[in-house]
Amino acid sequence: MQHLKEVFDKYDKKLSETQLHQFEEYFSLLIETNKMLNLTAITDEKEVVIKHFLDSVLPDKIFPQNASVIDVGSGAGFPALPLKIVRPDLHVCMVDSLNKRINFLQEVIEKLKLDHSIAVHSRAEDFAKNNREKFDVAVARAVARLNTLLEYLLPLVKVGGMAVIYKSCKLEEELQEAQKAISVLGGKLEKIEYFCIEEGGLERNILIIKKVANTPPKFPRPQNKPKLNPIK
Repeated sequence: MQHLKEVFDKYDKKLSETQLHQFEEYFSLLIETNKMLNLTAITDEKEVVIKHFLDSVLPDKIFPQNASVIDVGSGAGFPALPLKIVRPDLHVCMVDSLNKRINFLQEVIEKLKLDHSIAVHSRAEDFAKNNREKFDVAVARAVARLNTLLEYLLPLVKVGGMAVIYKSCKLEEELQEAQKAISVLGGKLEKIEYFCIEEGGLERNILIIKKVANTPPKFPRPQNKPKLNPIK
């Protein structure tokens, strides 16, 4: 995967031989498993490198050393697994509601020999019951609206920690809509980092929400309420 090394070098993400090999093996497992299980619509090697691997690691320098990271709705492992490859110091937990995806993530963890990495089969609101305010960072690279997403993420983050959320560039409306959720859940918008990847025509906003107060115990609400009736 020469293309991977070149693209990562261009964006100042220097990879060791071990890391290059891990990304190659991850790509092989992703494509092979995707034939049986719909993990991603993106299967072209160059597109996977840019739209999954590079996109996932854009904010890697934001994460504190040895941080515990929870990835909610991890799917095929983005962004948690690429982040773990480039930042081996991170302690990563991935949560997904579909057991077939968890089996895939566990296979990747095993084959790539990624220590301090686990994959858990659970809905986010159920996982939160025994893992409240336990993690330094919660991440999500998902399509849910921001006010819904925050109700799943912020209850898992320690006060002083942060939620790192991958969003497209059309952000103003979502951010305005999420002001109450940020406040109610104990968060504060710290900053938004903008990235542009020329090769894929990819523009990315990374929201960093600081956890400044404890989240009230009633959040996240059960029975899909964060999506059906988001905080407004």
